[in-house]
Amino acid sequence: MDTDQTSPASPQMPIVRMLPKANARAIRHGFPWVYANEMVLDRRTKNLTPGTLAVLEDANREPLGVVSVNPTSKIAGRMLDRDVQADLDQAWFEVRIARALALRERAYDAPYYRLVHAEADELPGVIIDRFGETCVIQPNAAWAEALLGPLCAALIAVTGVSHVLKNAGGRTRSLEGLDDVSTVLAGTGPDGPVPVPMNGATYMADLTGGQKTGLFYDQRPNHAFAASLSKDARVLDVFAHVGGFSLAAIAAGARSGLAIDGSAPALALAEQGAAAMGVTDQFITRQGDAFDTLTALRAEGAEFDVVICDPPAFAPSRNALDAGLRAYERIARLAAPLVAENGILGLCSCSHAADMQAFRTACVRGIGRSGRRGILVHSGQAGPDHPQLPQLAESGYLKSLFFRV
Repeated sequence: MDTDQTSPASPQMPIVRMLPKANARAIRHGFPWVYANEMVLDRRTKNLTPGTLAVLEDANREPLGVVSVNPTSKIAGRMLDRDVQADLDQAWFEVRIARALALRERAYDAPYYRLVHAEADELPGVIIDRFGETCVIQPNAAWAEALLGPLCAALIAVTGVSHVLKNAGGRTRSLEGLDDVSTVLAGTGPDGPVPVPMNGATYMADLTGGQKTGLFYDQRPNHAFAASLSKDARVLDVFAHVGGFSLAAIAAGARSGLAIDGSAPALALAEQGAAAMGVTDQFITRQGDAFDTLTALRAEGAEFDVVICDPPAFAPSRNALDAGLRAYERIARLAAPLVAENGILGLCSCSHAADMQAFRTACVRGIGRSGRRGILVHSGQAGPDHPQLPQLAESGYLKSLFFRV
């Protein structure tokens, strides 16, 4: 293929083409990615700078749309616009951000949410979380890094926020050949943790040094469900981060909350959140490895009415799936004995490689191997600020299962 050719509709862009056996039909039907083994990667295409915008054609030279090209990535092309004449300027970003904002303003009464959820919001590889007057952008794809200027300007124009931060900690940035340097793009960075009201609780988000963008908004509806079952309950929150499940439970009337996490800074933020809520007498933290701490709690004879385990992605890729499922099973096996009779056990997974059926099977097996019996009472997923692109299974990564034990 000769990438010196130009598209009649878009003379500034090079052309990249799919291989004859590639599934162009999937692209036409909304799948957003072209894998490296589906694209003609000749010398000229391989020499394109990661993030270059190009017109994608099928093997018959029929145009499919504008893609970003990264010849060094497994995802060689990301569909950006079906219109081959699209101009990806500030106005183009404004249209997409405004559409995303309209959904969030319909769903939430306060400006604390995931504003842009990558492919599902038509901005592939782009995550934007909003914390009141501050937004944190994760540009996890090379094209977004290259167009960060108009993206930031559009974000400010549409939302009116005063501060925009860039978080470069995303795991996929390294796969795209991008750096890990975070910075302030507009306004100023916060001088401390930002309080975030959610489900009646207050969470302290570290926007510059915390995990991801500072807070996990995706669990909001699952926090709420667990909290609805926690009145007068003793609650154990494992992999608690900043106290997501335990603080929501206390806000809903739980008797006590014990938050376990391996990160001392995260637990310090959880304690600050409890202090802001005025519930420090009901809230306890314990730092340590989750597996070891669950084992120790059982040896101590501890018992809780509600136990929630929300671990990091044990199966971040298909290569890690088997090991990840074993880890989920082990968590269920260790947690189930700590649940009081007729209590609630909540088990969560943010591994996109583990689908709901595989995750459920691992959890049920773990509960059974602990000698307990679990009845599934609720299945949860992320909230509406984490919409799913139906053609992309990875966008529906979050799974939560609640059992009566």
